[in-house]
Amino acid sequence: MPAPSIQELKKTIVQAGFEVYRARGSEIQLAERPRDNLIMDAGLTILLEEPLRMRLVVRAQKADFPGESDDDLFRRASSLAASQVARGFAEAARRTRQLPDPGDPSHILDTWYEVIFERAFPGGITELLAELPALFRLDKAASR
Repeated sequence: MPAPSIQELKKTIVQAGFEVYRARGSEIQLAERPRDNLIMDAGLTILLEEPLRMRLVVRAQKADFPGESDDDLFRRASSLAASQVARGFAEAARRTRQLPDPGDPSHILDTWYEVIFERAFPGGITELLAELPALFRLDKAASR
């Protein structure tokens, strides 16, 4: 069975009670709303592939752990997704993201150490939607 179109998938996600943060190309980023007037990227992206895939991004921020090495920060981030590895997610990539000061782009405010996990959902959107509540409850940023 072919993958649903991005419009069909967005409609299904919203009908299931979730919010879309952004849709680009063949990806739908999901949103979370910590407050009524604030919408944020949830660190969850649906990839319109056959089969459907989910990407989960977890991170550790250098400013929160200033004395730790890059490897330690990646380990800290990776440990956040340990419960999801047991549910079929696998590490797909690691990256660092520098966050520049909006007033002075030459000044870096922080560096995020991100670990990206992915999982295929051969059961399609129904199987994927069933996993979303657990993924939304997951801490995606390491804390002190």
